[in-house]
Amino acid sequence: MARRHTRMARREFLRRAAGAAAAFGAASRVFGAPGSPKALGANDRINTGHIGVGGMGTGHLRTLVGMAAKPELNVRVAAVCDIYDPRKERAADISKAKVYHAHEDLLADKDVDAVIIATPAHNHAHQTLDALEAGKDVYCEKPMTLYWQDARRVAEAARRTNRITRVGVQGASDGKMWRVRQLIDDGRIGKLVWTTKGDCRNTRHGVFNYGIRPATPKSLDWKRFLGPAPFRPFEPERFFRWRKYWEYGGGLAGDILFHQLGHTMVAVGPQFPTRAVAAGGTYVDLDSEIPDVFHMMLDYPGGFTVVLVCSMVNAVNVPYVFRGHKASLFVEGGSVVLRPERQFREEIAEERFGPLPVDWYMLNFLHSVRSRQPTHIPFEVGYRVAVGIDLANQAFRQRKAALFDPANEKALN
Repeated sequence: MARRHTRMARREFLRRAAGAAAAFGAASRVFGAPGSPKALGANDRINTGHIGVGGMGTGHLRTLVGMAAKPELNVRVAAVCDIYDPRKERAADISKAKVYHAHEDLLADKDVDAVIIATPAHNHAHQTLDALEAGKDVYCEKPMTLYWQDARRVAEAARRTNRITRVGVQGASDGKMWRVRQLIDDGRIGKLVWTTKGDCRNTRHGVFNYGIRPATPKSLDWKRFLGPAPFRPFEPERFFRWRKYWEYGGGLAGDILFHQLGHTMVAVGPQFPTRAVAAGGTYVDLDSEIPDVFHMMLDYPGGFTVVLVCSMVNAVNVPYVFRGHKASLFVEGGSVVLRPERQFREEIAEERFGPLPVDWYMLNFLHSVRSRQPTHIPFEVGYRVAVGIDLANQAFRQRKAALFDPANEKALN
């Protein structure tokens, strides 16, 4: 009965999400034809708009304000948007930019060339689709979308509108990942067979129990927060601690392991998984819907398995290792270390490599906006990551393996 309820809730969310772009944006009517904004020349200023200026969004806003102070970067924060009044006021004070309440109004601003979306995960899909239809280039925080079907729609829209996109997986611009990719492509470890990566912490305050600020229906637009999610009476905790709830976030997989899988897909080459299994549970923070320990395994058609683990209640971590049948690559601090298997020590010597030089993540996005070359992790890659994350969550919540057909891009159960 519980699994049936989960599937019904999921279908209802997707039904609502499918209509959210029309309900919230009516994008093609409001914004004009896709891909119609002014073309940016090499010396044109890039004007950014920021949708969602909470914790992560304010971090990005401060970053762009700092970059705007450097004339050689030729970037300006043009607009900010949020549904919680104190955040709007803070963002206005930081940026001195135009302030909007509705993201559609920000997207209708012809001064805005590119948007940074850092809202709760369940609102990413319709806001990103609206932005793409408005002709904006888009940087969207992880998880790219809450469910993989929405990620496919977003990737298709990015392709059709020919927009520059980037998922907010900052480590995709880590030169160590590109060094690992080079070494794997060069055959230095033989056949890649499996990888491990962990992100383990110990949070005394509980899983995602961020502070709750004063809020009323007047200062917080509850309807816009809910978006395509099921109706709930006004409850500020759900807004400030949305990561604790399945209706708004993807748990540890969507919030933390999306980063780790994104890094791994850069290193091994982006693919759709064929099977996902997951385990874990809510062992300490019993007040949370989501697990505080989560382990996931993904099989890929390239013939390797990715193992990712996350804990919020014990900080002993798992090493980041890419294992081949001849040697392994250990990501250690600022280096990548090649260590041969015992059987291949006469053939392969241990070596240490520094990272390859790559653009810092926000510069990467801005440089791509100018050059029209893909970013380090565009939505096409983010879609593949989203499939792995969503399948792992399905496997966990339904207590069985989740299967996927990469050739036809569809779930098999």
